[in-house]
Amino acid sequence: MVHVIDEANRCLQCRNPKCRQEGCPIGTNVPEMIRLFKENKMMEAAQMLFENNPLSVICSLVCNHENQCEGHCIRGIKENPVHISSIENYISDACFERIKLDPAPPNGMKAAVIGAGPAGITISIILALKGYSITVFETRDKIGGILRYGIPEFRLPKSILDRYYRKMRELGIKFRPNFAVGGSTSIQDLLNDGYKSVFIGTGAWRPRKLNIPGETFGNVFYAINYLNNPDVYELGERVAVIGAGNAAMDVARTAIRHGSREVTVYVRGDEVNASKSEFEYAKVDGVHFEYRKEAVRIEDDGPVFCDIEPVMVEDGKVEFRVLEDTATLVKADSILVAISQVPQDRLVTRDKELKLNEKGNLATNDEGETTIPGVFASGDVVTGAKTVVAAVAVSKRIAEDMDRYMRGV
Repeated sequence: MVHVIDEANRCLQCRNPKCRQEGCPIGTNVPEMIRLFKENKMMEAAQMLFENNPLSVICSLVCNHENQCEGHCIRGIKENPVHISSIENYISDACFERIKLDPAPPNGMKAAVIGAGPAGITISIILALKGYSITVFETRDKIGGILRYGIPEFRLPKSILDRYYRKMRELGIKFRPNFAVGGSTSIQDLLNDGYKSVFIGTGAWRPRKLNIPGETFGNVFYAINYLNNPDVYELGERVAVIGAGNAAMDVARTAIRHGSREVTVYVRGDEVNASKSEFEYAKVDGVHFEYRKEAVRIEDDGPVFCDIEPVMVEDGKVEFRVLEDTATLVKADSILVAISQVPQDRLVTRDKELKLNEKGNLATNDEGETTIPGVFASGDVVTGAKTVVAAVAVSKRIAEDMDRYMRGV
């Protein structure tokens, strides 16, 4: 508590706060949050945070703060920035159960939400507060999506998601767990049953492949699958992680916590893409890093890597060239592939009117509407794997678009 108060007292209350204007994708009013907190008006601060970002308590834990709000704090020019995330987390977490929910009177219209990840939770809460009857269809038994099944417990306690479930039930939101729209039930079935609009927030769950020989071997696992339930995997002593983002850090740190003694992340370039804090935590946990390594094939005893070197190409850009004569087998009991995910195509296969864009993601217009009228989408199913706060920010806007569509204005 003392740390949070001390950090709040360090805020300069900038007239033009870059932490909000440039650093926060969802425009959190950081100075106002801190001002209210210091004036012992914490509930007002929490209410403001929730209304601006329903996933405030989650974003305060998993956002890339050093590149966002804290990375734009004016204090950070000459010293450490204000630890904004800790202040936001303290406020949002302490007040979550007491936040006042004041939904509009029921308007008699139903909306369906497919997927209970960050985008789906955001849409559900906003539309329920506007008076819509919401039903959430989720393929798994609990809500959270990537938050529950793709982020380790040590970064985001799952109990927070259980609290969100109870909060959503307070709003009258209905749930259909273990139900996959796109199987026996189509999106058109939902529209035929009277849902005025449908939201798709099914995320990106299909692992991106390396497309090298040996990728189907029994010692190879994809990060998104491993993080879903690491307890069922026996990785062994030595683990090679291929990737450079936050997912690579997550699986490496999780593997260590589950008993693997030698965990090495192999990075294709000169630096990781993960946030600085996650990279530093990984090193503290004992993860090793090797750079300029390209996996060329996988054998029973482990992956084979080649060194790569940077080559200057047109417009001053740098590409990497594989040095094939440097191929070296790295002994490993297991290989974890963590090079991002792409959306699954179950809904597109079932509902032919849904179209994909050139990147293979669900195609939408500027209002978030898909190629089926009244069917909207946002989050990773549209953008590919992105941040939680990015999904929330876009979903806030699309909730307004859905509201206008359903009201016919």
